[in-house]
Formats: sequence, C-alpha cells, structure tokens
Amino acid sequence: MKKIQAFVIGGAILTMATTAVVSSPMSAFAQNETRGKGAGFAHRQGMHRMFGAQAPLISIALKHRSELNLSNDQVANLEKIRTHHQDQTAPVRQQLRTVEGEIAQLLQESPANLIQVKLKIEQAEKLRSELRYLRVEALENGKSIFTAQQKDQLKDLVGSAHRGFRKPQGQSS
Repeated sequence: MKKIQAFVIGGAILTMATTAVVSSPMSAFAQNETRGKGAGFAHRQGMHRMFGAQAPLISIALKHRSELNLSNDQVANLEKIRTHHQDQTAPVRQQLRTVEGEIAQLLQESPANLIQVKLKIEQAEKLRSELRYLRVEALENGKSIFTAQQKDQLKDLVGSAHRGFRKPQGQSS
C-alpha cells in the first residue's frame, strides 16, 4: 500500500513540476499575445537570423539593387519571389500563433491535459517546419536569379552588415 501511495505522490509531483516548467514560457507567450506585444516565438525566432546563413537575402538584394547592378528583370523576379513567399507564409504564421495560444490555454488548466499539449506542440512544430521549408525554397529561388559576381557582392554586403551589428569584445551594453 505504501508503495502505491509513494508512486501516486511521485507521479503527482512530477506532473506538477513538468507543468510548471512548461507553462512558464507559454504563459509569457499568452500574456504577450493578449497585450499585443508580438506574436511570440514565431516572430522572435527570426530575430537572430537578421544576417548570416539564413539572412533575408532577397530583401537585402532589393535594398542594394544599385550596388549589385540588378537588372529590371532581376528586381521584378525577386519582388515576385518575396511576395509569393509572404503570401504563402502568412496563413501558416497565423495558424502557428493560434496553436501557440491553444497550448498556452491548455497549460492554464489544472491539471493540464498533457496528451492534448503534446499534440498541439507537435502541430506547432509541423508549422515551424513548413515555414522553414518555405524560407529555404524562397532563398533558393532567389539565389538562382543572381550572377556569380552578384552572389559574391551579396555575401560581402551581408558579411559587412553582420560585422556592423557585432560589438567589439570588452564593451558593455
């Protein structure tokens, strides 16, 4: 009998600890959603990708069209790719915000339905995966428009912009 009681109590403690750990970031997400301070993880995630391997190359190229000596056709094609990408990702981003909100609501329940939480997390990850693929697709389509020289110039632009955002070591914020 004591073993059963210990098992039940241990399970309850584990469930409460798991819920506390998981719900902390999610409740912060829900608070940001309701206050209109951003769309949570889906939008913050892109912040660290401002430059580098997954930089918004198409936008950077369009911003520096004269430096890259882009033709009118190249500009039109890049704008078309960017618009197509935005049209494709907008509904997926909205679905992701909705699912993240549903996760936050599920985690507010006591006790949280962990099966439902897991299903929603898996759904959110599928949406993130779709967004990532759409981004790669747009980048690859965009890269195909540049000449070799323009690709090199674009790499230099991205590299110099990235270095401009880095602080020299030893400087405080």
